[in-house]
Amino acid sequence: MLSIIIGFVVFWIFARKLHLSKSIVPAVAIGLSVFISCVHLTLPPENNLRVALGGSLEPWALLISIFLVVYFYREILKRIRSLSIKNTQEIKSQHSSEISFSDVELDRYSRHMIMREIGGLGQKKLKSASVLVVGAGGLGSPVLQYLSAAGIGTIGIIDDDVVDQSNLQRQVIHNDHSIGLPKVFSAQKAIEDQNPYIKVKPYNRRLSRDIASELLSEYDIIIEGSDNFETRYLVNEVAKSLSKVVVSGALSQWEGQVMVFDHSLNSPCYQCIFPEKPAAGLAPTCAEAGVFSALPGVIGTLMAAEAIKHILDVGNGLNGVMLIYDAMQAETRSIKVNKATNCRICANGTV
Repeated sequence: MLSIIIGFVVFWIFARKLHLSKSIVPAVAIGLSVFISCVHLTLPPENNLRVALGGSLEPWALLISIFLVVYFYREILKRIRSLSIKNTQEIKSQHSSEISFSDVELDRYSRHMIMREIGGLGQKKLKSASVLVVGAGGLGSPVLQYLSAAGIGTIGIIDDDVVDQSNLQRQVIHNDHSIGLPKVFSAQKAIEDQNPYIKVKPYNRRLSRDIASELLSEYDIIIEGSDNFETRYLVNEVAKSLSKVVVSGALSQWEGQVMVFDHSLNSPCYQCIFPEKPAAGLAPTCAEAGVFSALPGVIGTLMAAEAIKHILDVGNGLNGVMLIYDAMQAETRSIKVNKATNCRICANGTV
């Protein structure tokens, strides 16, 4: 009896390894069950074959019953899961079909819709997407303008700063009339004037730990364009715990960098690359070191492009890659980045 069970288990393993038809294992099991039952029911107890098969039908009946219960239980679960996935897809498809465009929007987004990679379905994805932009300054300005122009349905902006005269050299979303206004409201007015068919949610406050998890969970993608390491580390940690996608950018004088962290994948996080905040003086702010006026436009536009591509699921992204742009030398270079084995965030994360 034991040899038959072992033989069947070995057959099962080989069937899985060789990717044989899924129906072959239960078919063999049923055939074996019928054979054993016939032997015990038709042959006398002293028969050698019946003795070799255990002599009694009761253990086999119990074993066969357990196998059948487990098998049919798994099949029922598969059917339920399949129906659930199908219903979810139908709901998503129905939701997508419910999204419509006015004649003005059709004309506005026509250059997107005629592109094979985007089309009407892609534009619907953009309209149903939500993006949170952390920082409405140098990087946030072009990011917000291009997300708005592309037709992202819901755009959140969080920043606690006000517009200053010194911002206008590079923060092109603001103007002279915005000086003294909170940046989130200045940016909100600018992108609503640009595209009245989107929803803008301003948060005139600093991103802090007490609101980060709840706020980030409301959005599909987070674009991190702040000017301090504390906020970058906080966004990274919370986004990791929520399995969110983060598009990150940074600037320094003539050079900028862009990275994408898809925390739903087994990819590096921000702290894998920058495990600790640099010592004082090693990473000066824009106010301390200055920044070339056009540089935020280049980097911010790349960040917006990465977010839009991710929503559309097209092209190659910068996940696991640091793209560096040197405006002085007119050079770009890409560096492959890997997960750090001693990263505190990845070790404690949920992915």
